[in-house]
Amino acid sequence: MFSATLLMFLVLDPVGNIPIFLSILGSYEPKRARRILLRELLIALVVLCVFLAGGRYLLEALHISEPALSIAGGIILFLIALKMIFADVQEIFRHSPDGEPFVVPLAVPLIAGPSAMATVLLLMAREPDRWPEWLAAVLAAWFVSGVILLSANFFSRLLGRRGLTALERLMGMLLTTVAVQMFLQGIQQFWKQLPG
Repeated sequence: MFSATLLMFLVLDPVGNIPIFLSILGSYEPKRARRILLRELLIALVVLCVFLAGGRYLLEALHISEPALSIAGGIILFLIALKMIFADVQEIFRHSPDGEPFVVPLAVPLIAGPSAMATVLLLMAREPDRWPEWLAAVLAAWFVSGVILLSANFFSRLLGRRGLTALERLMGMLLTTVAVQMFLQGIQQFWKQLPG
């Protein structure tokens, strides 16, 4: 459960999202910005819980095997990790639409992004009987991420732009190794399923 919580935390990437959230919510009064952030966090949690509860049935309906999901999840995580290491995170959503953000881009895909959804699906596909543990892992990672994002101004002042970038790249490196491991496990599972 600890490893699942850590994986979910890395995938949710709250530290990497701090500069984006500050740039998107910077024009609002602090009280209103907090209200928007809390709403978006709750929407993201609902999305992740829906994927946790119904992901197995979605996989069955689409005839997606566990090795395929593991390989795809590894590729997605790897791309996200590369973005964390090399991209300027403030460039990702600089063309967001005017008006108060709702669902997009804060809740989805910044918090509950493709990699988070794929991770939740993968956890449920591997061991569906352990769903209470996966739910607890999602809730724990979401809660810690929420606390970090709600403290974005504090972390921004404490670490500065360079500190945030360095921490973001360190988390990207960790996520890269997780992605490669997930990809290799998918290939290993696929190899075992081959006849003969």
